[in-house]
Amino acid sequence: MHDVPPRPSDLSERGARGHCLWSPKRGVVMWERDEDRLALLELVRTGKLQRRTSQAYAWERLVELPWVRRTGRRDEMALDERHRDDVVQLLDRVWPGWREHDESLAQAGLPATPAGHERLLDDRRAAALGALPDRLNIRTATSAVGPHSKATLGVRRREALGDTEIRRDGVVRMRPPIGLEVVRGVVRFRGDAIAELLGEVAITERALRDGTRIEGPVRAVLLVENLGPYQDLTAPAGWLVAHVPGWNTATVRVLLEQLGEVPIVHFGDLDPAGFRIVQHLRSIRSDLRWAVPDFWAEYVETRGLRGEWPEELDLGAAPALVRQLAARGQWLEQEVVALDPRLAAALEDSLT
Repeated sequence: MHDVPPRPSDLSERGARGHCLWSPKRGVVMWERDEDRLALLELVRTGKLQRRTSQAYAWERLVELPWVRRTGRRDEMALDERHRDDVVQLLDRVWPGWREHDESLAQAGLPATPAGHERLLDDRRAAALGALPDRLNIRTATSAVGPHSKATLGVRRREALGDTEIRRDGVVRMRPPIGLEVVRGVVRFRGDAIAELLGEVAITERALRDGTRIEGPVRAVLLVENLGPYQDLTAPAGWLVAHVPGWNTATVRVLLEQLGEVPIVHFGDLDPAGFRIVQHLRSIRSDLRWAVPDFWAEYVETRGLRGEWPEELDLGAAPALVRQLAARGQWLEQEVVALDPRLAAALEDSLT
């Protein structure tokens, strides 16, 4: 970038209202975003600029200048050709390589817009891809074909990955009952022995999909929303306890597929998010039981939290305590009953 001192009379540095568009210290920084520099490029290439949220800064700066005029359309401005050189000079200062980029866009048949710019960069990343493994974590895959790992993996970017399988690679954390075994081919370990050594059994989604299985007697599976109760509650004998943090259910879904008709019980917070999590889990297992012990109502007066329930939630089939909490504008955390000595028996009763 060039720090060329501006001429005081040059309108490329000062707008009609005195807003500085260039200075040796601030000029480049003020136009450092690709979206705003692309607005200048679009104005030079087409003579017009559409108003876009992503280019709000450029629009606000340009509309103050005599370089442009408003057209008959609400969200469009047009270049005053008498000031074309002013826009070009500003582009030269804030984006020395703009001509080469414009040529690349034109050769690819792409507009000088944020969408065209994104498509050009996506195509370049796709062209630079080497051989890919059979599967990738979604963040690694998105980073390979997108601007960063948190970007959207849309249809076009997904197509660039070919047949590579995309995985979210979750982990299911379990407290196994006595007698449960973890098996892969001819390798077999006692799950309770692993848990005694490591504190729990943690199995990745890839391992489950590659053939790792759990075998042995499981009376029921208890899905626990929060980490504290998962670690601390006393489960009934023969129950497998699994941590399911919120909406992160992809891996536990694979686990439940292995278990067949074993009863599934959910224990979580009594609040709107907890209700929605139950609904989501029931889309995976329609026979899911929701553990809301009657004695939990004893905690409402002393441990209930103030919290609104959205009116659109249909609580008609929810347990009575949940409906009561909604009417009172209260929530209950599952931690308050995690150590109640009556919990194990209440969980057992949920199977009947």
